[in-house]
Parts: sequence; structure tokens; C-alpha cells
Amino acid sequence: MAVRSPHLHDALRAFSLGAFAFLLRDLDEGGDIPVAFVEHGHAHGPALYEYRPLVRPFVEERAERLRGRADATIALEELHREPAAAIFARAHAGPRPSQDEALYRTVLLGLLVSTAEACGGFDWDDDAFERAYAELERSLFGERRTYAAVAPLVGLSVATQIELTAGLRVRAVADGELARHWAEAKAMLPKDFGRETDRFCVLELRSALGVADEPPDAPAEIADAVSAIRLATAAPLAAGPVLFELLDGRPFGIRPVLPIAATQPPGEATRLDRFRGGLAGELLVRLGFADADPSLAEALDRWELSLFQQDPFRSGQVRASLAALLGDTWPLRGAVLLEDDPEARRSLHADLAALAAGANATPAAVDAARRALIEGLRRPDRAGLIRELDDELLGLRERRNARLAV
Repeated sequence: MAVRSPHLHDALRAFSLGAFAFLLRDLDEGGDIPVAFVEHGHAHGPALYEYRPLVRPFVEERAERLRGRADATIALEELHREPAAAIFARAHAGPRPSQDEALYRTVLLGLLVSTAEACGGFDWDDDAFERAYAELERSLFGERRTYAAVAPLVGLSVATQIELTAGLRVRAVADGELARHWAEAKAMLPKDFGRETDRFCVLELRSALGVADEPPDAPAEIADAVSAIRLATAAPLAAGPVLFELLDGRPFGIRPVLPIAATQPPGEATRLDRFRGGLAGELLVRLGFADADPSLAEALDRWELSLFQQDPFRSGQVRASLAALLGDTWPLRGAVLLEDDPEARRSLHADLAALAAGANATPAAVDAARRALIEGLRRPDRAGLIRELDDELLGLRERRNARLAV
């Protein structure tokens, strides 16, 4: 292959060779590489079995000792001289990330593990290193990079992958996909994740980055997606507690999910189908415009806070959310907005009027706040929506039909 940066190539090769010698010596002194027992099934004939060495956890356990070697210091100095490596220097590596630590974790250890996996252990193979280094150079000097962030989800299930918006989807977790890049991932996952139906999904954010582009604010985007799905489904949804970032397939960092999205509200788990997935995607887009409407933003905040509170505080938040969204006459406006049938409208108005008078919210009133927020978000002109509701109350316009059933 044509090497773009000979000095970097030589420094990384020296680091990898030295690390292989160090790790082989550790094996000779009694260290053990963990092994996975992998079954390969066949439609015709017996299954085949393979012992696969798990070199990543073996290397990770010795990462600090490898970090102190002189060849690691030289390799890091060469990386600092390479402008294309700057994005990896900003990776979220470790509890107190520095540029050196980020480069070491994302580039040096990543290259070392890729080479060792291709070798099937620590018997050096030049071709295996050259292939791993070629992948690294394609990532460093390519015109585009691929960023991904994955957050575990609880409280929700899917029958098939659901695309919320371009680059953001809910899907089932692949077996071992997080542990493959992060040996410590298992300890950071929600309890029973991957074993229960409502603990088997992830929220995945993907983005193509130009050379000068910064990675997206994944915690904020994941939190917005959680809010949109909660609105669309009423699911007791939570993400995290951490999200896992990749850049061009290399571990880029582990970051905490925002607390409001990482906390699971009470409730029964539900399934995200394509209809409600489409609605969640629509709401997610509309959430981006909520900051321009302070009253709508307050209504959303109050509603989401109510999910985690008990009465009377929950009812107070629901009351404040509806008042911020629909104004002073919100019991009347809410009943007209959400119900077409006269009896259903009368019943909902009674519940909302009682809530306005200080009573605790009924289940119908609690759900009315969620449904009203959906209608408010879907209308680009909230003031116009309120005028329409008042006209309907005054008999100046016909009743609207076929409201959204969620």
C-alpha cells in the first residue's frame, strides 16, 4: 500500500511490535487470553466449533502498563504532529480525558487490538499490521468519517427496526456489539439488558462528518428522541445511563445520557410500531422549534417532569403544562381539542375542570396533557390553533373530526 505518513507508520509499527513482545512475555509468565467458544451452524451437516481468543479484554487489562512504554510516548508525539488526528484527540476517553489519553485509547490501542485480532493472538504478522494500518489511514485522511452513538433503551420493544429521522433509529441490540469495543460495557448497561423483551433495544444516532466537522451533541439528540418517543407512545422509556460513541468503527468515547432521559418513569412497557414511530419522528423534528415558543417549551418541560412525580406534585405539573400550552381557559380548550364525541368531550372537560380547581389529575387528564402537546407540536402556529378552538367554542366554525388517536 502507499503510505501517506511514513513517520507515523514507523512509529505505530514500533509501538505495536513492542506491545506484542510485552504481551507475549506476559503470557509466558502465566497470563491467559480469554477464549470464546463460537458455534457455526450449517443447514446441511454438523455444526462447526471455533475457539476464538478475546484479545481486546487481555489488552485492556494491560493498557496502563503499555501506556508507560517509551514507544507509546514516541507514537503519541507523532500523532500530535498529524493534523488529521485532531478529531481523535477530542475523543471522550476515560473519566478525565486528555488529548494524550484520547489518542492512546482510540488510535494506539485500537490499532493494536485490530492487529492482534487479525493475527489470532500475539504472533506477529506484517500483513495483518499493514491491513490494520491501512484502515487507520483511510480514517485519518479520508474526506468523510462515520460517527455513531448507541444508547441502550428500557421500557420499549420493537418488532423491526424503526427509522425516526435520517440517521436516528430504534433497533434491537446485536449480541455482543458493545462488549466488542468496550470490555467494561456490561457493567454500564441497565439491569437485565439484552435478556428482557423491553430491555433489548438501542437508540442509534449516525452521522457522516467532513474533515472539519465536529461530532454531534449526542446526549442532547438522544434526550430529544427519548422525549419524542415518550410523547408518541406514553412508554416508561429511558436511555442509557451512558451512550457509546464510535468514529469510523473505533471506540470514540462513553458519555452519560442527560438525567431527564436516563431516568425511567413508572408505567407499563409498550411496543413501538411504525405508526407511532413515524409520529415520534415528526414530533422530534418539531421539538427543534419549541425553543422559539417559550410557553410551548415550558409546557413540554412541565409534562416531562410530571412523569417522575407523585401527587399532588404530579398534578401540579400537569396543570401547569396545560395552562402554558392552551392558556387560561385550558379545560374548555383541551376538551374541544381532544374529543369530538359530545359525551367524551363532556367527560374530559369535567376531569380537566376538576384539575383546574385543585383536584388530583385523573388518568384521562394526565393523558390529555400528552395528547394536547402532540397536537400543539404538530401545528406550526399554536396561536392560530387556540383561535380555532375559541371559534369552535363560540360556534363560529364546525367541529373538526378525525383527531389523532394516540
